[in-house]
Amino acid sequence: MLRLAACLVVLCWAAALSVIDIRVRRLPDVLTLTGAVAILGACVACGRGLPAILGAAALGGLYLSVHLVNPAGLGGGDVKLALGLGALTGAFGLPVWMLAAMGAPMLTAILGVAALLRPRDAAGPPAAVPHGPSMCAASLGAVGLVMF
Repeated sequence: MLRLAACLVVLCWAAALSVIDIRVRRLPDVLTLTGAVAILGACVACGRGLPAILGAAALGGLYLSVHLVNPAGLGGGDVKLALGLGALTGAFGLPVWMLAAMGAPMLTAILGVAALLRPRDAAGPPAAVPHGPSMCAASLGAVGLVMF
């Protein structure tokens, strides 16, 4: 029962972040950072602290390096979200972490191509596709594959 409750909390957290990112193109620190701390704390309490910390550091570091090279392409909110999602997926092992880490950019790329192919009314460029929802979907999907 506790496992189901934890899954629902993480699902609601990811859904809220995804909706906010789609609507306003921002991932608020109050959700990304508190979520990361809560996930890390839960992983430590369950005896999966080291893999969670390594997952958070690896994904956070990867996203930070991309952000530093191209700040317009990947926002700071995505870097902070990577900490929590890296911890979550890292706690479930390297294959889950890798699936989420590779799946998120692939989902965003697919959505970006779909946005380019969609007919537009305006003559300007198509709207940018937020990356946060893809990060959440890939991470929850990867974890879901091993949990259910």
